[in-house]
Amino acid sequence: MISDNRGWEKGFTLIEVMVVLFIIGILSAVAIPLMRGRSDSAKWSEGKAIAGSIRAAARAYIAEKGNGGTFAGMSLAQLGFVTGDLSGKYFQDGDYKIVFTDVGNGSPPTYLITVTSSKTGEAPSVPSSITLNQDGILTEIP
Repeated sequence: MISDNRGWEKGFTLIEVMVVLFIIGILSAVAIPLMRGRSDSAKWSEGKAIAGSIRAAARAYIAEKGNGGTFAGMSLAQLGFVTGDLSGKYFQDGDYKIVFTDVGNGSPPTYLITVTSSKTGEAPSVPSSITLNQDGILTEIP
């Protein structure tokens, strides 16, 4: 009877399995931080969308009241937002602030809307906040 070693050739060696696990570990170490960044970016889209709504309300309020009005010290409530209007899955009412600066000379005021991540629950961690000005320019603050 002739014997062959086919029974031993069907499996993987320990070194082959370790190499595969090593490669999977390297790919995971690279992919997980990239996915976290994409996740935070997607979460920030909620904050940016609501900041855009605040900007639209501020523009409408300024158009209604005229350029000569006094806007410094105005709050989101004065723009018509009530408790719960600005709450979403990742951001709450208290995460949004608006600051008006009266320019004077009959010019429209400038304003800056700030959205700050509350860092609670599933809120995004990076960046810590964003700002949106009257011209629609978004700025990330690390």
